[in-house]
Amino acid sequence: MILWWGKKKQPDPKTGETPIEPLKSGEAPASPLASLDRRLFGEAPVAPQPVAPDDDDPIGLRKAAARIAAERAAEAAAREESVLHKLSEGLRRSSSRLAEGLAGLSKRKIDRESLDELEELLITSDMGAKVAARIAKAFSKDRFDREISGDEIKAALASEIAAILKPREQVVDFSEGPKPRIVLFVGVNGSGKTTTIGKIASKLSAQGADIVLAAGDTFRAAAVEQLKVWAERANARFISKPSGADAAGLAYEAVELARNENRDLVLIDTAGRLQNKTQLMDELSKVVRAIRKIDPTAPHDVILVLDATVGQNALGQVEAFRNTAGVTGLVMTKLDGTAKGGVLVAIAEQHPLPIHFVGVGEKAEDLHPFSADTFARALVGLDD
Repeated sequence: MILWWGKKKQPDPKTGETPIEPLKSGEAPASPLASLDRRLFGEAPVAPQPVAPDDDDPIGLRKAAARIAAERAAEAAAREESVLHKLSEGLRRSSSRLAEGLAGLSKRKIDRESLDELEELLITSDMGAKVAARIAKAFSKDRFDREISGDEIKAALASEIAAILKPREQVVDFSEGPKPRIVLFVGVNGSGKTTTIGKIASKLSAQGADIVLAAGDTFRAAAVEQLKVWAERANARFISKPSGADAAGLAYEAVELARNENRDLVLIDTAGRLQNKTQLMDELSKVVRAIRKIDPTAPHDVILVLDATVGQNALGQVEAFRNTAGVTGLVMTKLDGTAKGGVLVAIAEQHPLPIHFVGVGEKAEDLHPFSADTFARALVGLDD
């Protein structure tokens, strides 16, 4: 189960099974999906169905557990199919470039020449030379000197890409850790950072999170106004300062306010700093120091928002922000507007950082928890 907000029930340490609350006599079981999963994904609750008792299961507990498990599996499959479709549509430019190149490899024997073509294709798809060499080598195992179809090539390629991405797959549960949980968002100008913060705030607020949004990009009035609109949509507490004000001071006040008002989360926007501007990166370090005056363990998350359209330049951004801000996780946006979606694979290969979300549009529902398998299938055009 994917969680944006809310605690997971802990499995029994002896059996490994997740406990189910006992039912009162004559009471029909209520699926936890009605309260969490449907609240999470916006689906209409379904009235629980009565369970017929039998001698071995007098209150219908085992049948209830089996039905709940089946509901969860069916809904998870439906969600994955929906996300795959949306990602496939969003990644159409990237997958089309790959598909055109892969078409030339189908119905041919896999030999040294075709492997070289595959490697070159992956490099031009912004996956980078190292990733391309790794995938080509893995691809040749058990397939060399064999003729395979286009769909087989896509499936094999998706499998190799997913193997690289899988260790980076991590959906963050913002309800864990200290309260307030302080999340700092960083990234260069135009990466979609402010919009991403708004989307996350909107989803978390809908699940019951009490949020403070801090407009730390004090150099850009449009960013402040944009975040204010998102705050109003999310019914979140909003804090800002006049243009050009000290961002570190604003961050300090936001954390102090959240503590005093017993808020759950502080989401802090920052100016879109260019990674080659030492002065601006120093200011980001100042923001971190200010936050730590209140909570020495903060920020609890430093999320770097990357723009897929910049391609291989994103690798340099990850390196710079990791050194300056101690990045803990990544979001990649604008995958729907570029043929360079493969750069996320290069980033996953080079940097051991969790990938939390991917964005394929402007709406809140266009930001998806990252799934390695789903992303890999969408990237190569396997959308059915």
